[in-house]
Amino acid sequence: MLRLIACLILVACLAQPAGAESDRRPVDRFTLAEAADFSKQIERELAQRGAYVALVFRSGRPRADLPDGIRYTHGAFWVYGPIETVDGETVYGYAVYNLYHDEEDTGRSRLVQDWPLDFTRGDAVGQAGVIVPTPQMQVRVLDVIASDTYDALHQPAYSLLSNPTDLRFQNCTEFLLDVVASAAWLRTDRMQIKVNLAAYFSPTELRIGWWQRLTARWFDRRIRFDDHEGPVHIATFTSIADFMEAFSLADEIFEVEARFPGDEPPSP
Repeated sequence: MLRLIACLILVACLAQPAGAESDRRPVDRFTLAEAADFSKQIERELAQRGAYVALVFRSGRPRADLPDGIRYTHGAFWVYGPIETVDGETVYGYAVYNLYHDEEDTGRSRLVQDWPLDFTRGDAVGQAGVIVPTPQMQVRVLDVIASDTYDALHQPAYSLLSNPTDLRFQNCTEFLLDVVASAAWLRTDRMQIKVNLAAYFSPTELRIGWWQRLTARWFDRRIRFDDHEGPVHIATFTSIADFMEAFSLADEIFEVEARFPGDEPPSP
């Protein structure tokens, strides 16, 4: 019996490939003060570059738990603008625009606007990946976010490993890519966007064995393979960055390491 339990635990560990986790829950790898400090560090990096819009990524799992080629599990748009405080005052800062899976129905997702601290509380590594679009692309992305197109690009059917060239499912990184593609090509139709991405976007391939594909959904209902006819392809920080760089849509691509007083920088 113990041997059977041990085998089931091993299968559970092996059957959960990491994709874009789109998880809103805090990881609490760092204290609240450290998470707040990290969020301010990211904001300062963006502000120094004059970025009104950026794609920012974090990992909700330690790097040792991620497959090759995956550095981050969640991405969102950070948008600079006026923010009304609870006292009715207007200040300027970054708001964060996310796609999160629903906590009760993990096969569905919703669009949520929250704040930099919410973002960094979900970080388990102490590093953030950042893509700063060109000034023209920042304006175009802002136009999409401010329009009905932003909601129309959302596919509520959620998959942790959604195929970025398929219409059936979506996760946070695919949603980022769809918004970027809509802004770049001035297209609002998801079907046309997917046709274009199939032609011009090179996704990240995950190496997943047949046993993992067979059993993964037993342990995590967020994992679906219906939209993958062959190898599993997903959108990641790296593949989105490569795409934006290849088509001159990005000004800067870099990483921010959390640095706390008296602490050594986190290991990669």
